[in-house]
Amino acid sequence: MKVLLFGATGMVGRGVLRECLQATDVESICAVGRSALAVQSPRLRQILHADLFNLQCLEAQLADFDACFFCLGVSSSGMKEADYERVTYQLTLGVAEALSRVAPGMTFIYVSGAGTDSTEKGRVMWARVKGRTENALLRLPLKSFLFRPGFIAPMDGIESRTPLYRITYKLLAPIQPLLQWALPSLVLSTREIGQSMLAVARHGYQKPVLEIKDIRATLRG
Repeated sequence: MKVLLFGATGMVGRGVLRECLQATDVESICAVGRSALAVQSPRLRQILHADLFNLQCLEAQLADFDACFFCLGVSSSGMKEADYERVTYQLTLGVAEALSRVAPGMTFIYVSGAGTDSTEKGRVMWARVKGRTENALLRLPLKSFLFRPGFIAPMDGIESRTPLYRITYKLLAPIQPLLQWALPSLVLSTREIGQSMLAVARHGYQKPVLEIKDIRATLRG
């Protein structure tokens, strides 16, 4: 399996990259982003590209992949809707539309969020924008799967790039294993998300939107 990865420098993306590198059936990983990764592997190739809103010059390099894991995202905290929509909707759709042109039928896995508003009409800004993004992805000629995790527990030395989240995770670190055990319907780890994405890329899933319980179901085979 050949994997294309966007957002490999973020918390979720780093977890996904780690699982890809550990999976024996992943032949190669191509990480596309603005910043270089510290991780090195014979199976890992990096494409550094400053403007992810314009992938026209890269399209020929994006065709020969079985799956794309799209882990790019920002916190909506303090953001105006137009700014959040630009990163969450416009950037995601720009990448997905490019892939649908060069590799129609590719498996495209998008990290959304629990509570996403599929009606696009609710009061919560981020949920509306995520819902609009999900709906638009499902209209493209890709095999799209939309992951809706809730609280994500970082593992394997991975940290969030968002300062507030990083502080929160550090405060919760002593009880993180307890939270994962006591609240399996709310808490997923970066390791579990990465393993689930790989499982869905291999075998698909019975529906396109995966809530937390569905993500866990993929881990049970």
